[in-house]
Amino acid sequence: MHFFLRSCLFLPVLLLATPLQAGNLQVGTALIDVTPEKLPVLVNGGMTSRSLDRVKTKVSARALVFADGQDRAAIVVVDSCMIGRVLLDDVKTLAAAKTGIPATQILISATHAHSAPASMGCLGTDADPDYVPFLRNCLVEVIERALSRLQPAQIGFARIMAPEYTALRQWIRRPDRIAEDPFGNPTVRANMHAAANPDDVTGEAGPEDPELALICIRTTAGKPLAVLGNFSMHYFGDSDISADYFGLFADGLKQQLAPDSDFLGIMAHGCSGDIWRRDYRKPDTWDPALTIEAYAQGLVTLALQAISSAQYDENADVEMAEERLPLKYRTPDTQLLEWSQNIMNSVGDRPPKDQREVYAREQLLLHAARETEVVVQALRIGSIAIATTPTETYAVTGLKIKAASPLSNTMVIELANGGDGYIPPPEQHAFGGYNTWPARSAGLQVDAEPRIAQAAIRLLEKVSGKNRRSWQQPEGPAGRRLQAVRPVAWWRLDEFNGPVAADSSGKHRHAVLEPGITFSLEGPHSDAWCSPGILNRCPQFAGGRLTSDGSDLGSQYSISLWFWNGMPRESRPVAGWIYSRDYDSGISSTGEHLGLGGAGEIAERIIFRSGDSPAVVGTDTIPRWTWAHITMVRDGEQVTVWLNGRRQFHTRATPAIAAQLFLGGRSDNDSNWEGRLDEAALFNRALTEQEIALLANPVHAVEK
Repeated sequence: MHFFLRSCLFLPVLLLATPLQAGNLQVGTALIDVTPEKLPVLVNGGMTSRSLDRVKTKVSARALVFADGQDRAAIVVVDSCMIGRVLLDDVKTLAAAKTGIPATQILISATHAHSAPASMGCLGTDADPDYVPFLRNCLVEVIERALSRLQPAQIGFARIMAPEYTALRQWIRRPDRIAEDPFGNPTVRANMHAAANPDDVTGEAGPEDPELALICIRTTAGKPLAVLGNFSMHYFGDSDISADYFGLFADGLKQQLAPDSDFLGIMAHGCSGDIWRRDYRKPDTWDPALTIEAYAQGLVTLALQAISSAQYDENADVEMAEERLPLKYRTPDTQLLEWSQNIMNSVGDRPPKDQREVYAREQLLLHAARETEVVVQALRIGSIAIATTPTETYAVTGLKIKAASPLSNTMVIELANGGDGYIPPPEQHAFGGYNTWPARSAGLQVDAEPRIAQAAIRLLEKVSGKNRRSWQQPEGPAGRRLQAVRPVAWWRLDEFNGPVAADSSGKHRHAVLEPGITFSLEGPHSDAWCSPGILNRCPQFAGGRLTSDGSDLGSQYSISLWFWNGMPRESRPVAGWIYSRDYDSGISSTGEHLGLGGAGEIAERIIFRSGDSPAVVGTDTIPRWTWAHITMVRDGEQVTVWLNGRRQFHTRATPAIAAQLFLGGRSDNDSNWEGRLDEAALFNRALTEQEIALLANPVHAVEK
């Protein structure tokens, strides 16, 4: 009855909306308190069931409605861990009937606060039965209210980088320290927070996205009306019922911009499936005493800097599109299903009490469901675009979508229109870990990530009327210098995914990237290889290799590349093989192999083996997690190796005759590279000392 009376106030909402000519933007805003009326309330985001009975900060639903005289679209951001598609479809149907906004033009997303009431079941926590109908009514109401408050407005876009506020939590474990999954199998090659012990890991499993994007809305008189922020950081973590940093950011913006008005601040969740705030690369910067309030205020300060540069448009039109994709769940095989049923027979009707029981129950749920439908949307307001995913999406996926978007001002909101779990890129499924363990929180088919990403890009093309952009890093002064040395292949290794490593030399010697590689991490000397503000990207090797044909090289050739070792000192005799020329799946008396020593006197030194001859060892050491440049020059039976422009050794070696070249591993897959490689170039001649010095000093190229 309470909801019915409040809703009656908004029945004439269609009559109140001011008629517009096409292109004249109007925006309406609304905020509704969705803090549960009945406590305690179930709260998901943990492995097992839990409930909370105290409120630290209110949780809210915040709405924007955009209208241009012809089309209307609504965005709602809710302080919730995640909200299921079935509930959201119900909300959209009800809201469409009351407002006239088509259900396909309503976007509803969760902030992913792990301290908010449970509106859907996840792992060990079920949806709170009292909270779900309450939230449903509130979401319909907030859309109605925003529509009733349409007014002429201007819209702008701003961005600023905030790398100190986000970092990778997903790290690749050493090949000799693989952990067990909940089913008792040693499959965990990568996992969240594995770098808490740095000796356990080799490097991050993907890139971060430090961009804080902001859609800024003001009245035609120039007064702040709303700011929709978007940032890729999973959650901060809070006690009791709380909106986490998302709510504090929204409130902080209002206090700074328009405290005595109806200004609406919003923080939508960016692609953060593999992200958290602790930077394991920089242990000295970690402050366990940092408060959630200080964290949120830091983001507010950065947002205010960015907002001041926004350029506004009052003639923006509105266009929105939606796709529904049928996807399958990864269901248990007969053996796993039997294992799960045996465990759940002993559990009975009580909630699961540990990880083993949680995942046993999840197998039964996936087996029963078998398939689902996910919703992907794109919204354009003028020259600004929003794409959505219904999942906990990795940062690299958001970067892919933004790089391909026809509009440069694009943000990606995850956990929108559903709560369909983690979607690691396909290559990362091979690494296992929590984000891949089959469950409602991570159960979609292995290729769900490219399917959803491509749908988002396709929709961005549709709403913009433009073709997607093709991603290619700028060449930069170091690249131009390398091209001047005339390589026969230049693998920049800047791909977002495999299996092709494109040749940027123009000679079309494309290479193959094997499984066991992840993509788009930070490479060396971005300003030199790209341009200021553009990150030089590279892959992380974790067992896979780059393979290429070298049958036409003859007796003179050179290899130049940058490397970054992830294996700790003394972890194995050879930290990893960087380059190899030999027959695949074996070694022969005519092969050659270049690597980095791992233990004893050869630790962190370049090593070279020719056939059955003893290894030749370099003089300089390269610490772990440090970029270095290496050049190997073959001139008949003479081999010379250079490290950072310094000659390490000159030796006589049997000519290699095998056609196959490998980077990131040896021909027999022994002690393959665990770390990064970048800007690999192949030359069909012996480079001169002067040329090697040029290639080893990219910073000098920038200065020149």
